[in-house]
Amino acid sequence: MASLEKYQKSLFEKIKQQMNTWFDEQPDESIDFEDVYRFLHSVKGTAGTIQLGGLFHVSSGLLERLESMEERKWEKDDLREFLFELIGLSYEYEHFQESDYRKNEPCCGDSPLIQIIDKDVSMLILLKEAMEEMGWMVVANTDQEQALSLYYDLQPDCLVIGIPADEDLQLLETIQQHNHKHFIPKMILSTQKERETRIKAYKIGADDFIEKPIDLEEFLVRINRQLQRKQIFDQSVLVDELTQVYNRRFLTDQMDRFLKEFERTGIAFSIAILDLDHFKKINDTYGHLTGDRVLEAFALFLKENVRSTDIVFRYGGEEFVLLLPRTNVHEATEVVRRLLEKFSSIAFTGQEPSFQVSFSAGVYMADNPAEGGLELLKMADQALYEAKEKGRARVESANESMHQANKILNVSVIDDDAIIRTLLVRVLQTIDTGKVLLNIESYENGEKFFADSRLDEKGKHFLILDGVMPVMDGIEVLGKVKNYANSSQVHVLMLTGRKSEYDIARALKLGADDYVTKPFSITELQARIQRLIQRMF
Repeated sequence: MASLEKYQKSLFEKIKQQMNTWFDEQPDESIDFEDVYRFLHSVKGTAGTIQLGGLFHVSSGLLERLESMEERKWEKDDLREFLFELIGLSYEYEHFQESDYRKNEPCCGDSPLIQIIDKDVSMLILLKEAMEEMGWMVVANTDQEQALSLYYDLQPDCLVIGIPADEDLQLLETIQQHNHKHFIPKMILSTQKERETRIKAYKIGADDFIEKPIDLEEFLVRINRQLQRKQIFDQSVLVDELTQVYNRRFLTDQMDRFLKEFERTGIAFSIAILDLDHFKKINDTYGHLTGDRVLEAFALFLKENVRSTDIVFRYGGEEFVLLLPRTNVHEATEVVRRLLEKFSSIAFTGQEPSFQVSFSAGVYMADNPAEGGLELLKMADQALYEAKEKGRARVESANESMHQANKILNVSVIDDDAIIRTLLVRVLQTIDTGKVLLNIESYENGEKFFADSRLDEKGKHFLILDGVMPVMDGIEVLGKVKNYANSSQVHVLMLTGRKSEYDIARALKLGADDYVTKPFSITELQARIQRLIQRMF
């Protein structure tokens, strides 16, 4: 297995080198059609041999598209767009095993959450991307022990487990034994085709079984079918199974009712999102059974301590929502602060030592009947994020910074890696920035960035800056940016492979607003960038 991984890494390194040659070393030269064909043909043949099913699938599809085209010279931008799926797969594979692939779920989103576990990294990444294109949220793992812990933390809407030829169904069996309070569809992907394996999987608890190699379109249809089953089940009840407070579906119904009442009477209401602080640490330290006990206790506390007109919902995980009718933002904030003070003083016993739990909260008062329920939740979530940023165990409101006029933000990506530049530009083009319009440019080093006089353009600037580059180091770029007259209008997200606290502290001191340590998850980076942009306006 170790030798196979060596060949897999070697192939992805070959892909990366070819991308850098075409897009950096020969930036002004067109690329021969035949060179692209030979490259993809080589990748396809090698991927199939060394058991990289996802890469084999992607390269095969690109070859089919290429063979249907007329022979021509490729311009750099056209080829980058054509190979984007392969470029993304290469980046994710290079860093996947080192990354912490955890859920980064934007609160208030209604997208289903799918967890996929597979040791074939290229197949895992391919399926993850395909499912995310469907609008689903996906958390992916190669390590089964880590995956098991995440499964208990996240409670996904669907679970996909890839079973290699030399492994049994132990992970599925373990999950099923501890799954008595939740209905979560489980799908098995396996190279094992024996009838006995399929029967055993269904007996243990599998809801579907697909043999590899898979048909991607069929896979997505079958996943969607399982999500529909889950939705039907969830909609058949209005009460959360664990905490016995109202669930997310009933929240949607009640918010619609509150908005209609608001439109009819003009009397506003408020909403609050409460998130237990450091809840994962409780699970890791005391176990998931204790974590469930904390959730149950918090739900009971809320039911017993809110006003008789207020309604409590479990939104998901450790998040709860309060609907507060006929309540302005100041009154709602005071109600939630009293709850925080009282709950934080409760000691949870039965463990050594006992412990206490606090929560962070975001409050928002609906003052426009045209706003939808999703928009209200987003506003409350922004306030919740601010509460966490300010140290947790506090309550923040979102009403002061509502309706913003259309604004333009100049975004510059500065990174010497052609693959990362391509990925970052694509991420920026797809994120939802509300009323902020993005003017995006990319540069392979700091000298080209300054030569373009980019900082002379009017308006705010957002730099995504690689910390370690040839020609001009990221720290040097930061130092030069600081000397610009409009440096107060420049916000910087540093991408760094540097682990030392000294380098990170230096970058922050020179003006970086945040940093992300490589390797990073594209999905998580997208959420981070979106958050930073929202905070700038």
